[in-house]
Amino acid sequence: MFNLWWGILFVLVNFVFFLLCYRLFGKKGMYAWVGVATVIANIQVSKTISMPPGIVMTLGNTMYVTLYMASDLLNEKYGRVEARTAVWFGFFTLITTTVIMQMALAFTPQESDIAQSSLETIFGMMPRLALGSLVAYFVSQFLDVRLYSWIRKYYGSSRQLWIRTNGSTMVSSFVDTLIFCTIAFAGIYDLKVWTEILLTTYIIKFLLTAAGTPVLYIARTFTFAEDKPNMPLPETSDTKATTA
Repeated sequence: MFNLWWGILFVLVNFVFFLLCYRLFGKKGMYAWVGVATVIANIQVSKTISMPPGIVMTLGNTMYVTLYMASDLLNEKYGRVEARTAVWFGFFTLITTTVIMQMALAFTPQESDIAQSSLETIFGMMPRLALGSLVAYFVSQFLDVRLYSWIRKYYGSSRQLWIRTNGSTMVSSFVDTLIFCTIAFAGIYDLKVWTEILLTTYIIKFLLTAAGTPVLYIARTFTFAEDKPNMPLPETSDTKATTA
């Protein structure tokens, strides 16, 4: 039961940091979140845990869901172009991390080094995980952005945000899960464990998407000076004299 209660706290902490990142840094914070969350999710996913009643699942699901939340929030407040740009930024971050860490692992460690084996364990699978993430992320995130914009045409009121975000994310996250699990885990785990990971990962993402909806409603209320259109300065006696 420890994993269950710790998992609930874990989700809450992730959502709180998501809100703080947007509250403190605005649109730039969401770009930063996409970069950080992409890397963290791909590290966490290498760890499998058991949840009551003995369900096998990987970590990283919460972070993956917050990536969809970030793109949906950017789409909602700033438009489709900003959401697509954030997706590309996530690609760049993941590719950069993968290349640099593979180069770092190639260095011959000093005899007293204690980090190489641990780094190999964490990042040794990263090329395959990164390939799975890149393909799944590319397909699912752009699908999510497109679906969100399409659903918004029919359910565009402020109260219908939950329809837009849940509808787009629940479809695109299934595509993401199927592609990622096939590329990253096929052949590593037997069919039973692979199927459990696939189903439980999607179910968890489904539940986390629903749980994250109130977080998006809260985030949407945040306003920033940079969001407001530039207004011309009021004309003063000094400006009149200058223009004259």
